[in-house]
Amino acid sequence: MRAEDAGRIIDYLDRHRPATPCLVIDLNVVKRQYHRLSTTFSDTEIFYAVKANSHPDVVRALVGLGASFDVASPAEIDVCLAAGAAPGRLSYGNPIKKRRDIAYAHSRGVDTFVVDSAEEVGKVADAAPGGRVLCRIRVSSDGARWSLSEKFGCGPAQAADLLRTARSRGLRPYGVAFHIGSQQLKPARWNDGVALAARVFAELADDGIELEVLNLGGGLPAHYRDSVPALESYRESIETALSLNFPGGRRPRLAAEPGRFLVADAGLLRSEIVLVADAEERDGRRWIYLDIGRFGGLAETEGEAIQYRLSASRSSRTEEPAVIAGPTCDSADVIYRDANYLLPTGLTAGDYMDIHSAGAYTSSYASVGFNGFSPPDTYCIGA
Repeated sequence: MRAEDAGRIIDYLDRHRPATPCLVIDLNVVKRQYHRLSTTFSDTEIFYAVKANSHPDVVRALVGLGASFDVASPAEIDVCLAAGAAPGRLSYGNPIKKRRDIAYAHSRGVDTFVVDSAEEVGKVADAAPGGRVLCRIRVSSDGARWSLSEKFGCGPAQAADLLRTARSRGLRPYGVAFHIGSQQLKPARWNDGVALAARVFAELADDGIELEVLNLGGGLPAHYRDSVPALESYRESIETALSLNFPGGRRPRLAAEPGRFLVADAGLLRSEIVLVADAEERDGRRWIYLDIGRFGGLAETEGEAIQYRLSASRSSRTEEPAVIAGPTCDSADVIYRDANYLLPTGLTAGDYMDIHSAGAYTSSYASVGFNGFSPPDTYCIGA
């Protein structure tokens, strides 16, 4: 998150003083990120991963820019359609779907579905006859802060078989999808995915099945504590992989499913410090308890995987280490214990703690009210 972007949000918070915890999204930053991405990946259809932040104003802003949408449930379909998205711009990317949810999507005009198992192919064939099908293959998430390599995807040979089955069931074999993990810090990780997908394209071409789309998934990073490669380095790595694996002008149409990249740096979470316990009162370390924690929107701090940049409303000439925890009565609700956060001395209950680049996977991850704590309210600013 740029300093000037954070400044606009902090100014809004200081003027309006909404109850905490709360999330503020600057829609102008979302639009800027979309323009950056669509310019750098000008040959790629951008499907915003709605799960990153499904606020109607965010979705509506992206509809206005011509985005397409990766949806994972009937509720996300409804959000997109209510915001003005055309059904044909939606891809039902979750490969684990109820039959009735597939039928609902089909009834609303959605005709693109992702699968990674034979049973899923059968459900789509029964509930969305004639639909377009992409098969998700499994690739390594090495280099990603948030792995996605175990739960989803199949091998290339199985993918080819599933797409053959899809054709035999009256579906339209449409392409191959993969995802190399979220907050991926190694641009070269796309190389393996492109190479594996090319094997599926080639094998099916030998059978007379011409696939059309290669979905590169998500993974493009936001700015947390770690430095991240330039967006152009991801484009260059993907371009090299495409040239090597799809030579001779037979390159497929490209799609991508960014979520974090588009909205994370547009958001700031403001929390209130509820309690500060000094070292003598705990285990030799200062503990700072916020009014938001793992269950209220900071789920990605599990394993301290995503390490947000923090700033406090009270400054000090000196800083000391702190363990940072949430407000609930669950001992798992510890945000950072080992990440070596240094925070101003003198912090006390009632001070604010701002969590930067928090526009993705925060409000959408929050529980409905564990321990009676409500999810953070979201406010959108900007045109």
